Amino acid sequence: MVKIGREVPVSSMDDSGKIIWAKHNEIQTVNIKSVGTNIEVTDGERLPLTVKELGTCDLYPQSLEHNPNGRFVVVCGDGEYIIYTALAWRNRSFGSALEFIWSPDGEYAVRESTSKIKIFSKNFQEKRIVRPTFSAEHIFGGTLLAMCSSDFICFYDWAECRMIRRIDVTVKNLYWADSGDLVAIAGDTSFYILKYNRDVVQSYLDSGRQVDEQGVEDAFELLHETNERVRTGIWVGDCFIYNNTSWRLNYCVGGEVTTMFHLDRPMYLLGYLASQSRVYLIDKEFNVMGYTLLLSLIE
Repeated sequence: MVKIGREVPVSSMDDSGKIIWAKHNEIQTVNIKSVGTNIEVTDGERLPLTVKELGTCDLYPQSLEHNPNGRFVVVCGDGEYIIYTALAWRNRSFGSALEFIWSPDGEYAVRESTSKIKIFSKNFQEKRIVRPTFSAEHIFGGTLLAMCSSDFICFYDWAECRMIRRIDVTVKNLYWADSGDLVAIAGDTSFYILKYNRDVVQSYLDSGRQVDEQGVEDAFELLHETNERVRTGIWVGDCFIYNNTSWRLNYCVGGEVTTMFHLDRPMYLLGYLASQSRVYLIDKEFNVMGYTLLLSLIE
């Protein structure tokens, strides 16, 4: 069986509900808030969104992601990255990268190879080159900079790239809560919710003690393990929302999993808008759907 085209849509949503997606190298945008309150949209129904042309991309996009404040969008593909302004789609910076990740305050890192990672400031200036002592197969952004091999993951601080903790687990994806205190590690057959003890880490680093190859012992605390494979996931406060391999839309609070909806086809999480009390998903045809999730249920 030959699969034509992409299963996963190359798309990203900012905190205000603006979505940017790539169809081949055409870049388009829609705004969830443009759907008037006078239009009644039921859960799971396709939103009647007006698509606007934003521009084109000089490479074939394989991934696309807003930076944390939504001002910039990075497009990655063909071993390169380009950072554009989100509103006018102007090219701000570019370079070579197999993978690209953002830090919470707009710094970023690129993986040029399995042995070379570069860190840049939010002014697009190169700050540091990191050469890991292992083969870095993937990098992940968030509160800490993470690099993983095929069977473990190492976390580093963004400021000085000091080793914070090594965890022996096979990682498919990584999702940080906005607070920076919780992280979900998605593996092959299950996912783990961990608490990041930043105060413990900070006092350890401030003490000037040497960090060994395992890192700071109490940096993370395992809270829960759930035997489900995560397709896509997002955090809303301390609640982890994800869809699994059987396309159920679930949320996990305090280790307890609740199914919100049974999706009738593959969909991918875009984000949550608190003003609408809805979580938004997209399918491969670029249809956007919303599902109600009241904050009172999960807080």
